Amino acid sequence: MQHFEQSVYNLIVETSTNLPGDVRKVIQAAQEAEDRATRAGLSLSTIATNIEMAECNVSPICQDTGMPTFIVHTPVGANQIVMKQQIRSAIARATKDGKLRTNSVDSLTGANTGDNLGPGTPVIHFEQWEKDEIDVRLILKGGGCENKNVQYSLPMEIPGLGKAGRDLDGIRKCIMHAVYQAQGQGCSAGFIGVGIGGDRTTGYELAKQQLFRHTDDTNEIQELAQLEDYVMENANKLGIGTMGFGGQVTLLGCKVGVMNRLPASFFVSVAYNCWAYRRQGVLLNAESGEIKSWIYPNGSDTPMKSKAADEAAEAVTENAARREVVLNTPLTEEDVRSLKVGDIVIINGEMHTGRDAIHHHLMDHDAPIDLNGSVIYHCGPVMLKDENGWQVKAAGPTTSIREEPYQGDIMKKFGIRAVIGKGGMGPKTLAALQEHGAVYLNAIGGAAQYYAECFKNVNGVDFMEFGIPEAMWHLQTEGFAAVVTMDSHGNSLHADVDKDSFAKLAQFKEPVFK
Repeated sequence: MQHFEQSVYNLIVETSTNLPGDVRKVIQAAQEAEDRATRAGLSLSTIATNIEMAECNVSPICQDTGMPTFIVHTPVGANQIVMKQQIRSAIARATKDGKLRTNSVDSLTGANTGDNLGPGTPVIHFEQWEKDEIDVRLILKGGGCENKNVQYSLPMEIPGLGKAGRDLDGIRKCIMHAVYQAQGQGCSAGFIGVGIGGDRTTGYELAKQQLFRHTDDTNEIQELAQLEDYVMENANKLGIGTMGFGGQVTLLGCKVGVMNRLPASFFVSVAYNCWAYRRQGVLLNAESGEIKSWIYPNGSDTPMKSKAADEAAEAVTENAARREVVLNTPLTEEDVRSLKVGDIVIINGEMHTGRDAIHHHLMDHDAPIDLNGSVIYHCGPVMLKDENGWQVKAAGPTTSIREEPYQGDIMKKFGIRAVIGKGGMGPKTLAALQEHGAVYLNAIGGAAQYYAECFKNVNGVDFMEFGIPEAMWHLQTEGFAAVVTMDSHGNSLHADVDKDSFAKLAQFKEPVFK
């Protein structure tokens, strides 16, 4: 199969950079359902623009390309050893070319392999079948939504929903709670795959397998088809909305599978996937390895509405309840004390990336530069170096809540005035914002191309020993837009939406399925 490796490489590039047509149609429907003059409406329009930019630039839709997971069906007699070697080679090549972020990290030392290869990376599942062609499917599921996966063991008491038994109604409660607990941290609006039964390992595998289904298919099991319809109708009544900003669209798809279990165990496993639903597949000629056809609809055949973002921005700007504030770094305490939840902030000047390794390090060490009045961006970008130096290829926000143990102390220690990320932060950070005079800004999760365009120059980098995603990049910024969701006056949009959606969850407490 002389063309197998190239075909897998093409699959990786397509999956990372071009959202499939069936997913695009669902996002378009969400745009129609959401009021353009809201934060959620603006977010969906930004997402649509980002999808088109990624396709045009042939660059990652989201900078977090996750743990590449392949499911490969082969004819009897196929050499799976060679195929695995060539898949790994294609992964390394795609990483070098900037189509995948360097995401494989040693769990003990924290060292980044730099090529996405290592024990367990990538994930490859082989299965034989009786057909004479090869089916290769790939899903790129980022860490932010992976962290919102959840597994329930029935019977149990579910917060807000009461007792969930070992029946369809108990399963329903698990799924509704899974949507609630994700909030905006998994880059909602999202998709979920649900696995009923199995053991703890196979339950999660079954849940993730559901994400390979087409968005418009119908479950062959009638009870599960009814359950999927119920969840899609009612999960959007929780009011969580895109990015957790509140709104009409919280869930974009729900697919449920079932398998047998042990008598002592009843697991309901939920795999949460962000709006950047990157999965694609190819059918290959078993002799040559050449691509015969693509499994999911071509995204290029379903263009997103390119004017939607401009229209939404105009609607938001015209809304008297919204303010747009332009700030230049370094920021002053007066700058940030004047901001309130709901304001749209446009940042110009230098900002600095900082993720898990940086925050952990700065707790006990000095910063490499003066951070007084600075803006820290929770981001692990995709970076490529050419003859002109480092270039930002993808740079959306990462989930901020991971930095909750450090953020307040880091801000006060170094005089940081603004933090940008996604999904919000907790009470410790909120208290520090109020005490120190700082602000939290929510960028649109997954909009890696949209934000990469805002970075006009790479001024420098520190801590490269942590790996490219975890290094501290010093980026010259122009026109970086984000929404104030936690201010210096003790207000948090995230806490408000969480409280409101939890109250709404209670309406689904009573039995539905008999």
